[in-house]
Amino acid sequence: MNKKIKSLLLIGGFVFITLLTCNFVRNDFEIAKNLDIYASLLKELDENYVDDINVTDLTKSALDAMLNKLDPYTVYYPESELEEFKLMTTGQYGGIGAMIQQSEDYILISDPYEDRPAFKAGLQPGDKIVEVGGKDVKGKSVGDVSAMLKGQPGTVVTVGVIPYGKSKVVKKEIVREEIKLPPVSYSGMLDAETGYVRLDQFTDNASLEVKNAFLKLKENGMQRFILDLRGNGGGLLSEAVNIVNLFVDKNNLIVSTKGKMTEKNQFFHTQNTALDTKIPVAVLVDGMSASASEIVAGALQDLDRAVIIGQRTFGKGLVQNILPLSYNTRLKVTVSKYYLPSGRCIQRLDYSHKDSTGRSVSKSDSSAMSFKTKGGRTVFDYGGVEPDIVLPDETYSTILLAMFQKNIIFNYANEFKLNNNTIPSIDKFVFTDAMYDDFLKYVSDKHLEYETFTERQIKQLKESIKADKLTENVNDAVTALEAAVLKDKNMDLVRFKKEISELLEEEIISRYYYQKGKIQASLKADPDLQKTIELLKDTKTYSSVLKGDYKKN
Repeated sequence: MNKKIKSLLLIGGFVFITLLTCNFVRNDFEIAKNLDIYASLLKELDENYVDDINVTDLTKSALDAMLNKLDPYTVYYPESELEEFKLMTTGQYGGIGAMIQQSEDYILISDPYEDRPAFKAGLQPGDKIVEVGGKDVKGKSVGDVSAMLKGQPGTVVTVGVIPYGKSKVVKKEIVREEIKLPPVSYSGMLDAETGYVRLDQFTDNASLEVKNAFLKLKENGMQRFILDLRGNGGGLLSEAVNIVNLFVDKNNLIVSTKGKMTEKNQFFHTQNTALDTKIPVAVLVDGMSASASEIVAGALQDLDRAVIIGQRTFGKGLVQNILPLSYNTRLKVTVSKYYLPSGRCIQRLDYSHKDSTGRSVSKSDSSAMSFKTKGGRTVFDYGGVEPDIVLPDETYSTILLAMFQKNIIFNYANEFKLNNNTIPSIDKFVFTDAMYDDFLKYVSDKHLEYETFTERQIKQLKESIKADKLTENVNDAVTALEAAVLKDKNMDLVRFKKEISELLEEEIISRYYYQKGKIQASLKADPDLQKTIELLKDTKTYSSVLKGDYKKN
């Protein structure tokens, strides 16, 4: 090589290294400078502010505000929130084992976990929590009361409740336990040949639970398999890779993670021999399927191993690491992005860019790039995983949403339980017409007020008519329309009887058969699940999807 060129390369390399070093020095200086400013400011506040300040609270607020500038997944956990941190990473926490919900000024028990402390203490859905540990909890939020109920396993917490339908406070001494939420909330045979597993989270041993459930279903004659990831917000990456490995043989790339530090980029391959590489598999997803759920669905799609069905997934393609900080605190920080086997990234929002309203910019379908699956099918990086078969997103009627908001469905199920000690088995219980008539009597004095979408549009139309100073004839026409809509609205309890009855049936069953019973009941009237079963039975269509011959409507 020419000496002059060699010298230039050496000089160029030196300049590059110098610039790089200066950049790190500059960042170190900026960090030191700002830490000094913050410490000085906090000290002056503590000494000079007119009222006493809580240094810990102020610092937590400052840290949260700083991290909010980044993305919603980069989070600081003080020592006081380690139970929440533990729940996030392991599915375990110390507590009484019950779901709770807000109802006006108080918190209610909504769903005690079967055979857990709250359940064993006799707490029931609808019980009103009035005090915890001797402290009045009126006006407290769900988060506040949840934190008070959690604690070290083996410790005792005294909970004062007013049982549903009663007026006097009953105090319960409840011994907290280690509560582990099962990753697989339900598994079973849907018919003689179709097995089903609902996976709620990717916590420790999630893949083992799916594996064990799968093997048991095979023993029961399963010839087709459905993995339900709807509502699953994700969890551990390793568990996602292991679940894909159940259906895909070893040495296949499942996901890679890439960040600004290229030396830390990682590639995750299957490590074991698959359980079953031939059984037809369908994966159900929706808009709340995120992160690890999207890795499983996207990898199985890219490897042409399963048909994905449902709605486009959430689009969380960011990877977080947990870093220990001083004083037993933690930082969950985004370090890279997920990339599926085809090379596409599933991240939907760009948190580094905001629109005029301050919202993060979302990836548009028009800007999506195309990629190829293992078998040559075309897939796109829309942000989220686009199902092979897209199903319409089922929405509840306005009246049903209003009933949820006012706890009418919830409370009626509690009333039903008060008046009926037992019900038939899950597969035999039916919410009959006579029961619905009883529900109509119950709801008749509940002052159920709600505004439909059409009513909101008419209200806006009236404002437009007023602004445009249109004639009385137009006003009369709108008034007539408004009356017709109101008349039609008064028939909502009849028009939406089917969906209201289905929800009432599920809620009532949960009072007797708890979480698993509620899930099993919901499957009976699940249109997406029924379409998935039909797809798996239609071997021609199933095969055409995986070969890329299927034409979407």
